[in-house]
Amino acid sequence: QVQLVESGGGSVQAGGSLRLSCAAFGYTANCMGWFRQAPGKEREGVARIHSDGTTYYADSVKGRFTISKDNAKNTLYLQMNSLKPEDTAVYYCAADFRLYGGSWCPNSRNNYNYWGQGTQVTVSS
Repeated sequence: QVQLVESGGGSVQAGGSLRLSCAAFGYTANCMGWFRQAPGKEREGVARIHSDGTTYYADSVKGRFTISKDNAKNTLYLQMNSLKPEDTAVYYCAADFRLYGGSWCPNSRNNYNYWGQGTQVTVSS
């Protein structure tokens, strides 16, 4: 059984930084990602990382957020810099164990089988 446990959320002013962590217990996934859901909006992909280290980012966070993984600790990270009020959301980490071609990891939440409980990020202006 796979369990994902997020931490690191909080409140910060615009322009500030936060780092989210997601400890994965169980098997190692092929793809892991961060998603977020703001009130009244659909859950959207933020960033994802393949087991070979290839990363993908949503256009809205490119250049500000960095996804990384510590394989020894089986922990996923999301470093968020230059935060904006529109980044306010509940952030979820997710894991997908299926294999896709090459280094591809899907962006759709429907592909991810396992989810953490979520952690709140609030950015004030």
